Amino acid sequence: MRVAIAGAGAVGRSIARELIANGHEILLIDKEADAIRPERVPDAEWLLADSCELSSLEEARLDRCDVVIAATGDDKVNLVTSLLAKTEFGVPRTVGRVNHPNNEWLFTEAWGVDVNVSTPRIMSALVEEAVTIGDLVRLFTFRQGSANLVELTLPADSPYVGRQSGLIPLPENCALVTILRDGMVYTPDPQHPVESGDELLFVVPADKEDELERLLAPSKHGG
Repeated sequence: MRVAIAGAGAVGRSIARELIANGHEILLIDKEADAIRPERVPDAEWLLADSCELSSLEEARLDRCDVVIAATGDDKVNLVTSLLAKTEFGVPRTVGRVNHPNNEWLFTEAWGVDVNVSTPRIMSALVEEAVTIGDLVRLFTFRQGSANLVELTLPADSPYVGRQSGLIPLPENCALVTILRDGMVYTPDPQHPVESGDELLFVVPADKEDELERLLAPSKHGG
């Protein structure tokens, strides 16, 4: 898969390294000459260009990209980059980094953003997740499907502790995608039991979040 990343700062470079390690072809774009440091991610392509300029994106051959990630530290740049990628080049998938929480409402399909990743929200979610066992924490939103990636740490008094994951009567259109336990990541198998303290990651429609939380942690709701 070919992925263009606008913004070659620490965030963009980290994403690039991860994707390269997974076998993807990466192009890093930045308008600041000082940011063009190919030795930092030697397996990526690098382009000195302004991702808000149509001519720059033509030079980057965005029409050949499967994904564009707008990962700069400027929300305006990330919005314009996403919009141009989607409307002018027909990029199938765009991901926009949200730096300021007040701007999150802008990062929608109307601006060409398929998925927004809110750095402040994820950071606050991780803090909440660390201190609130049994509370459902929203990590980010999939705009196209009106669904969210959420996390819940299974409390000891959950009725499903020790039960096979396939026997949990999840809400409609809700899917358990990952179990995190003792630093290990498990792909959930229907026969795999869930245990107290497991961090469970779900994709769930927004209107089913409360139902999911009540199901797994009923004591939080007076059950």
